[in-house]
Amino acid sequence: MELPANVRLNTDESYVEKLKNVMAKNGGYCPCRIQHTPENLCICKEFRDQLADPDFTGFCHCKLYYKEK
Repeated sequence: MELPANVRLNTDESYVEKLKNVMAKNGGYCPCRIQHTPENLCICKEFRDQLADPDFTGFCHCKLYYKEK
């Protein structure tokens, strides 16, 4: 999924690298979710829903992505 222009990665590069390593080992699932379901593939459904909300500003659940207004 291509990120919208108002979404960026967390600025903590070491944190981003750790999350990407975990996701590389677990098939691309959100590292904060226990169940490996389609809804939990990164970018997870929760954050996709937040992206669709024009009033939402903030991080996704695992703090990998940040949505600005």
